[in-house]
Amino acid sequence: MARPRSGGLLLRRLLSQLSRSAQGGATLRVSQAPAASYGTSVTSAKVEVNGVRLHYQQTGSGSHAVLLLPGMLGSGQTDFGPQLKSMNKQQFTLVAWDPRGYGKSIPPLRDFPEDFFERDAKDAVDLMQALKFKKFSLLGWSDGGITALIAAARNPTLIHKMVVWGANPSVSEEDVKLYNAIRDVSKWSERARQPMEEMYGHDYFSKTCAAWVDGISQFAQKPNGSICQSLLPHIHCPTLIIHGEKDPLVPRFHPEYLHKHIKGSQLHLMPEGKHNLHLRFADEFNRVVEKFLL
Repeated sequence: MARPRSGGLLLRRLLSQLSRSAQGGATLRVSQAPAASYGTSVTSAKVEVNGVRLHYQQTGSGSHAVLLLPGMLGSGQTDFGPQLKSMNKQQFTLVAWDPRGYGKSIPPLRDFPEDFFERDAKDAVDLMQALKFKKFSLLGWSDGGITALIAAARNPTLIHKMVVWGANPSVSEEDVKLYNAIRDVSKWSERARQPMEEMYGHDYFSKTCAAWVDGISQFAQKPNGSICQSLLPHIHCPTLIIHGEKDPLVPRFHPEYLHKHIKGSQLHLMPEGKHNLHLRFADEFNRVVEKFLL
């Protein structure tokens, strides 16, 4: 499938979506609590996992536990406001985490070694086990979708079901060109830049974004640009792949590859969806996800 070619257009689309993502999550007010509770309010706490104090939010009292995994520079609060607010609290217990170096899981500072996706996957699974969830489902967006794929492949007995969107199991040279177009955050619109600077401060935001570009780009040097392609046949849980047909960041080739190589997976296309489809079309997204999970 042909990939998008206009770097300037793609950058404008990306910045627009980043801004909407930040706005979508900014409406959620999070109450601080020393530990998570199983009520309808959203509570927040930290727990030590693999030597790091990881921040998470939790809501709902359902028997079906679901972990929400955010994207690059994301957090539960910024990336999953509509899900934490509106998904069925009687059926599900929702946990949205901040990966190490993101959101409120600082320190440590974020870095991107060769195995950073594997590290995030282990942290995510170990967090849920620390919270005493014996089995749980995964909702992974973008980088969080990649993390979810790895977690499901590595822990088949722990993962009930999985939903991923905006996730790519490999990185091409064309992808690298796109990533480099967002390296310099001073070129971002103020509307897109401001929420990130409010959360992280300019220096940390700028340095971490540039480091992410280098971190994700390193996979392009691997055979077939693979991030986790070899792990896909080891995913045995029911899997739903959602793709926005107007996503300028993740061409349809990526979800089709996932669908082909994850046995029994389902592919759901959203004609008007872009990269942040779960925020822009939250009601539709939540309905599709809940139907699949139940």
